[in-house]
Amino acid sequence: MARLKTKWNQADRKRKPEEIAGVIGFNLWVLAGESCLFLENEGFETESRFQRLDVIAEFVAFGAHVADRMVFDEMTAAERELFINALGQHLADTMQSNRSDVQAGEYRSDFINLLNERMNEYSECGFTNEDGPSYSMRRIAGTHVQEVMGDKDNKWIPDYVIDSEIPKLLLALKRVFKGQHPSLSEADFAPPPIPESGVWGEE
Repeated sequence: MARLKTKWNQADRKRKPEEIAGVIGFNLWVLAGESCLFLENEGFETESRFQRLDVIAEFVAFGAHVADRMVFDEMTAAERELFINALGQHLADTMQSNRSDVQAGEYRSDFINLLNERMNEYSECGFTNEDGPSYSMRRIAGTHVQEVMGDKDNKWIPDYVIDSEIPKLLLALKRVFKGQHPSLSEADFAPPPIPESGVWGEE
């Protein structure tokens, strides 16, 4: 299990949105890397470090959107803007550093574009403090991971991401946020209930 930064040295001090974003960004990257590793351990192989970073990018983008939804009721609009901008910049810097280790180039803008696309896409999906992201959001995330993993034996990837990796990521984010805003620690992020018809309709 990944080692997460979940506690502050000075726990009684109110944290700035930018500080929270830095902690969330660090932990999201660790969790995304672990999810990619678990996928490969399950036999869903990547063929290069760049492809592995593509997978990590999808998990990170999903987690960033979830984090934004989690602070929606806990921050003012101005604080939330600072938070999400700082989180995006932190993650873009991390992506730039990791891709540059493989091959020199400018990668920040492509990642930021991806992050913006996913933020817009996931914003159309439901989210509650009780259940977390709706099934449709989880399914979209699983499909995006499937797409960047390629065509080889990947038809089970969305189900694996939904059933195994997303629950772990959500619980870990809950732990990270626990020290930031007490009310966020009350969310259990249970999987959303399956409709009696078995058909997923509109949110």
